[in-house]
Amino acid sequence: MSLDVPPALLEQAERGEVDEAAFVACVRDSLPYAWDMVSSLVAQLKVDGGEFADNQTPPPDEKARGQLLRALASDAIRGALERHFGVRLAFQNCHRVAVFPLQGSEDRLTRFTSVRGQLLNQSPELRDC
Repeated sequence: MSLDVPPALLEQAERGEVDEAAFVACVRDSLPYAWDMVSSLVAQLKVDGGEFADNQTPPPDEKARGQLLRALASDAIRGALERHFGVRLAFQNCHRVAVFPLQGSEDRLTRFTSVRGQLLNQSPELRDC
């Protein structure tokens, strides 16, 4: 299961539209490693500036890796995180999460998410990630 959904939020979904802030809180509480990774990269991007901020350190365990995969493989979760933090997210090799500002880094985002970028980010250590 991707998220630990509180009963009140599930009831809200069954009735119709869901409050996005409540959904984001559910993501934060359900996927703390992924949340911390994204929020720390957003903070790094704000402090350092530049075209993007990324993480190249593999998660400490499979539980953490699973959280990253669930957060970034879900269009709904990924989109909610992007809207909440005001960034674009990109993902490579089960752990390399990157955040890009919404404007001004389109070329760098395109390079990061390109086939070439994916191939250049390969290594034997990441084969089974």
